Amino acid sequence: MLLVIDVGNTNTVLGLYRDKELVHSWRLTTDKARTADEWAMVIHELFSLNGFHFPDIGNVIISCVVPPLLNTLETLCDTYFKLQPLVVGPGIKTGMPIHYDNPREVGADRIVNAVAAYAKKQSSLIVVDFGTATTFDYLSKRGEYLGGAIAPGLSISAEALYERASKLPRVEICCPPQIIAKNTVNSMQAGLFYGYVGLVDGIVGRMKQESRENPRVIATGGLASLIAPYSQTIDEVDNSLTLEGLRIIYERNHAAERESLNK
Repeated sequence: MLLVIDVGNTNTVLGLYRDKELVHSWRLTTDKARTADEWAMVIHELFSLNGFHFPDIGNVIISCVVPPLLNTLETLCDTYFKLQPLVVGPGIKTGMPIHYDNPREVGADRIVNAVAAYAKKQSSLIVVDFGTATTFDYLSKRGEYLGGAIAPGLSISAEALYERASKLPRVEICCPPQIIAKNTVNSMQAGLFYGYVGLVDGIVGRMKQESRENPRVIATGGLASLIAPYSQTIDEVDNSLTLEGLRIIYERNHAAERESLNK
């Protein structure tokens, strides 16, 4: 089986594939201090709870936007899986042209999402990923990555409000009962939630206006399911988009490797 690992600033998501089928996934808190042995303990426990074992893993692919963790995960793979993982980064075969001033600056997670979205839809797209930061990525109808926008994530916005305003409490991120709120907590929730819905629709709307196209909009990430029902621009939510992109990129590189060996 193929283990795919997506390391974000806040969460790390693991997915286990049998051929093209996602058989299980797990979401963990990203901890920069966790050692390779500690990662092994956590993954072993998760596997055991669901009937999987380390020898089941035949290959691993990693997307990581937290550089200090990459070496840790490579050590994990070498020590416990006895293999060298494929790491999404410069030089890897994605099958997608990157039209960016410096393609190396594009986060691995953004490329992975773009690859999966285009493979599924084969049309112009905007991918909105609700993570620590919220990213907006535009794909042409020919499958080219054209660029995008990065905004502070909703959780970051909520935390900044709590930390910088002395009398305001830390609040749960959720849709409040009404926009004209009657107490401080609901007032903050109204501003954060509907303000963010407006941010998403505003950026997507301007992207459509600038491109003069009508791309489909796919949302993914931890808060996608919360925001999407209130957005006027998000067409669908795909919570497995990043994992699927990692699987596709692994298969493309594995196929290229086999082709090279057969020459």
